[in-house]
Parts: sequence; C-alpha cells; structure tokens
Amino acid sequence: MTEPSHAVFLSYASQDAEAAQRICEALRAAGIEVWFDQSALRGGDVWDQTIRKQIKTCVLFIPVISRHTHERDEGYFRLEWKLAVDRSHLMTTNKAFLLPVVVDDTREDDENVPDRFRDIHWTRLPGGETPPAFVERVRCLVSPEPPVRTAQAASTAGPMPRAAKTTHKSTGAAWPVKHAPLVTLGVLFSGVLAYLALYKFWVSKHQVSPPTTQAAPASASHSAFAQPAHSIAVLPFVDLSEKHDQEYFADGMAEEIIDLLARTPGLKVIGRTSSFQFKGKSPDLRVVGRTLGVNYVVEGSVRKSGDQVRVTAQLISTQDGSHLWSETYDKPVGDALKVQDQITANLVRALQVSVGAADSGYAERRAFKSTEAYDLFLRGLHASDRYDKEGFESAVAYFQQALEVDPTSVPAAEQLASTQEIIAGFGYVDPAEGFERARRSAQRALALDPKSSLAYQTLSGVHYMYDWDWAAAERDGKEALRVEPHDAGNNGNLGAVYRTLGRWDESARLYETAISLDPLDPIWHSHLRRVRYLTGRLHEAEAEARKVLQISPTYDGGHSALGFVLLAQGKLDAALAEMKQEPGEEGDLGLAAVYHALGRRAESDTALSRLIRDHAHDSAKDIALAYGYRTELDEAFAWLDRAYRQKDADLWNIKPVQADPLMKTFTHDPRFGAFLRRMNLPE
Repeated sequence: MTEPSHAVFLSYASQDAEAAQRICEALRAAGIEVWFDQSALRGGDVWDQTIRKQIKTCVLFIPVISRHTHERDEGYFRLEWKLAVDRSHLMTTNKAFLLPVVVDDTREDDENVPDRFRDIHWTRLPGGETPPAFVERVRCLVSPEPPVRTAQAASTAGPMPRAAKTTHKSTGAAWPVKHAPLVTLGVLFSGVLAYLALYKFWVSKHQVSPPTTQAAPASASHSAFAQPAHSIAVLPFVDLSEKHDQEYFADGMAEEIIDLLARTPGLKVIGRTSSFQFKGKSPDLRVVGRTLGVNYVVEGSVRKSGDQVRVTAQLISTQDGSHLWSETYDKPVGDALKVQDQITANLVRALQVSVGAADSGYAERRAFKSTEAYDLFLRGLHASDRYDKEGFESAVAYFQQALEVDPTSVPAAEQLASTQEIIAGFGYVDPAEGFERARRSAQRALALDPKSSLAYQTLSGVHYMYDWDWAAAERDGKEALRVEPHDAGNNGNLGAVYRTLGRWDESARLYETAISLDPLDPIWHSHLRRVRYLTGRLHEAEAEARKVLQISPTYDGGHSALGFVLLAQGKLDAALAEMKQEPGEEGDLGLAAVYHALGRRAESDTALSRLIRDHAHDSAKDIALAYGYRTELDEAFAWLDRAYRQKDADLWNIKPVQADPLMKTFTHDPRFGAFLRRMNLPE
C-alpha cells in the first residue's frame, strides 16, 4: 500500500461514478492508493473536513471531466476543483499535481472548467477505460522512489512538456503524400534492435495550437502528461551548402530519419507534415514541444561540397533546451545512406527506447543500391511538395528514373504508386488510366516488398475511389495499418473507408489517432470535421473546421466546409461570408446552396451555372449535390447518374451525404437508396 502522502485524489460528478470507478480500480490494481469518495450523500462538517484534508495532502489530483460536469452549474466537485487549483498556485512550477481526465467527447476549451485545467493537456479515457500506459505514468509520479537513470538521462530528468498539404475535395479521401522510408538500415541499427528493452506507450487524442501561436508557459502537470515519455519530432534539416541548392537533400535526410524512427515500437514520432510546419523558422522549442506533443526534437543541418557531405544532428529536450546527444558526420556523398542509419541508431540509443519487435528484414527490403537512384528519389519527393499538377508530374518522372537506375528500389516504386493515385484522384487524368497505373505500380512495390504499407494504402484507395470494392478497400487498408500502425496516413485511409460505409465511430477514432500522430496536418482535422458534421455534432465540427483554417488559411475547401457547418446551424450570413472566400468548384457549390437558403435565386443560379460550365466533365457529383441542396430532385438524380457513368473520382463519398442535415429531401427520395444499391453500398 502506498503511503498516504503519495495518494491520488479522484474528483468526479455523481453521474460519472461508473467511469471514475473504472479509473480507480485500474490504479488500485497497480498498488496506487486512491482517495475515491463513494458517498451516496455528500455533506456534513466531518465529511467536508476530510475531503479538504485529502486534497491538501494528496500527491496528485485527477478531476474527471465530462458533459455532466459541463452541464452542472453547481456541485461539490466544483469546490474540490477550486481547492486543488488553489493548492497548485502554491507549488513550484516543476511540480506535477493536476491531471485532468475526460471520459467522453467534451472539448478541451470547455468554458465550465477552471482556467488552470485548460492550460493542461487532458488525458482521454473514454468511459473510464484506463490503459496500462496511463497507470504507469501515474505510478511513476506517485512513487516515492524515482527510477534509476544513467548519468546522461539524469541531466534531463523530470517531467517534460509536451504550409500544409491539401486534398482535392473538402470531403475527399486521405491523400497526403506519405514520404516512404528511403534507405537501408545498417548493421549498427540492427545491433540496437537486438538489445534495447521494451517500452510501450499509449497514443491519446490531444488538441494542438498552430505553430505561429504564442503559447503560454506550460504548467508542471501539463509537462508531465502532454505526451508519452518517448515522443519525438524531427524538424527540417537546414541546407548550409554554399549555393543553398541542396534543400531537397536536407529535406530527404530529415524525412528518412522520421520514417526510420517511426518503425520503432514504443516511440511516438510526429509525422512529416506537422514537423515541416516549422521549416524556415527558429521556433522556441518549448512551443514546438507543446504544439506537437513531444518531449524531444531533432535538429540538423546538411552541408554538401563536391563529393563530400557534412551532416550535423542533435537531440534536444523541449522542456529546457538541454542537449542529450549531438554529432557531426563528414562523409563522401555516397555514404549518406549510412549516415542516416547511424543518426537513427544513436537517437534510439540516447532515448533508451525499445525497438525490440522491429522488423529485422526491413533494412534489406528498403535498400537503395545506387546513390544516383537515391538522389533522383529525393528530387521526386521535393517535387511532390509543390502539391500541384506540375509538381506531381515531375515527381512521377523522377521516381520512374530512379526505378530505371535501380529497378529493385521499393521506396521509389511505392512512392510512384502513391503519386499516381493522387493524380488520378485529383482528376488530372482520365480515372481509368490514372487509377490503373497506380494499381500496377502498387502491385510492383508489393512484389518487391510484400510488407509495403504504402502500397497497401494505395491499393485500398484504388479500391474505394475507383473500383467501389468496399471489402477490398477495407482489407488492404487494415493490412497497411497492421504493417505500420503508427502511420497517420494508414489510420486516415482506413478512416476514410469506414466513413464511406457510414461507420462513424470507427472512422472518428482513426482520424483522432491520425491527428495525434500528425497534429498539424489539416487533412485529418478536415476529415474529422466531416464526421462530426454528419453525426450532428455541429459545435465540434465548427471547431475542427476552424482548426483547419488556423493551420492552413488557404486549405482547399476549408472555407466552404466551415460555411456548410454554419449553414446547418442556421447562420446564413456567416455561411455566405465563408463561401465567398472559397475559390473555384467548392466555392460555387457552397454559394449555390447558401444563396438558395437565403432566397436569392438568381445568384444561386449563377453559381450553379459556373459549376456546370467548369466541372461537368469531372465533378458531376458536385452538380448533383447543388441541385440536391436546392431540392430540384430530377436534375439532381440526372447528374448523379452522369457521375456514375463517367466514374467521378469523388463518387465513392456519396453515402455520407445520407446523413447530411441539409440534404434530407434529396436522400429520403427512393432513388437515392436505389443509387446506393447500384454502388454496392449499404442503405
């Protein structure tokens, strides 16, 4: 039994007693003393003094937050919260005391909790289900005996705080370019795999602020619980070459290290899109840590001169800026692959994290046999970062050249497939031509590496966007996730499959996981916004829509997505203001709907005419939706039939329209159910 001075106080509203009981039982099972009042009737001086004494002497205070606490203006739990907050103000800044837990979908900006709670990351334990990782965190905090650390680790002991890509449609698929692992893992990394001990972690949902926002100083308890103990972000490496013409090489170096680290069980690695939001900036690393939810960051630089390259990398704490490890490598350019392996191995060693279950054959399958092929591959990745038609076409050319030089290159093969799928999905080529190319390239990648998660992810996309084969899409999406469960793209891709089938809860959970792994990629917030909208949670949908625009003000479909949420809330003028800021197809669709709702028929007609003029050949589905919003059903179903005949790339996303609160007249028509059957979708 833990000494009383190391007890945990659990504060909850009576309606949440069952969830609080689950948390209490999980903690007590680990030998943690929990003060958990279960009195049916609370009150009386003796009882009141007991509670006050417990809050004054407990080592950790866990408030259980929920919609019940939000709705209750009064309750003894509010006094408990006040007493705990008052005590926290008397503590040093490095003392972890408050640990807010939320047991449902209550948002972290809930105005009915103390300001102090909102300064701290909330741990989400749905229904009170308590994972071992959370229990272990609490145990470490309340334990009177700190764990033994090496001299290097002891130097940073203590709690640590914690231009995006777009999709073609605001309701579209999960199509971020996943930058695949690039190079061979050397003998050094394999050696690390063999002897480090296992450490597992729990990925919980968290909310982030954009990197440009000045964050307030984190409280100690925020620092302790904002992220798993082993969490890291690799920032873009800086090109220090004399001509500054090696940006593609520096970016590729950082991306490779991200992907290699992501293969490490027990290590939370933030995705490339979020990490690269800080490119060209000199951010406060404490802000980076809080924004991305990580304890550590990796910074580095590349200087290339002739056939020599100098790479410098360093591992830094996001709490105090202390350096855990740094090294400089001076090597021939041809040894760049080995340098990346060595950096990764040294980072893993410095973090003292397990890689015990990592795939020992991964190195050989990913190997580039040619420095030239590797250089072409990096140039392809750099070209795809433009995220436009020309950039994608240039990337495809580079990947194909890399395969001509090295036909066994798995990264080039799978990235070629992924880029071809994006080109087809964006409607840049004929769907049959584009998706079949992507299918062939993905199958080639799987022939080279049967464990290529990106190839499975690509095939899953082809199945649901083009084949309309939902079972195959789910099968390959699950396989991609099984191979790389901590990849944001794999989680988001399967989330898109489940959203297509109307499996809202499963879809939302996967999107939330994708957000935790890549919090500044607006695509995941956009997709989660869509699920929240379709399930009637309009307040949350609005928050996610605004988060998208906060991260990426020019996000394709961002303003129209927010506009439709506002329209569903009856805020017509605000919806119109958003639609007017959205250019192109998405803007015209939104304007046609909002002007109709406002009774401004002529202006709605004008927007619809532009939509038909510019997109009849590739977005007949959107034209059908515009007529559906206007309740002109014959025209709507005629255009829907045309979308089917010309195989619109976005038609796979038709079933979710069934839950759109603005489309009930359209979707309740018997012809809509018949159309779903035509596409082998459940009614």
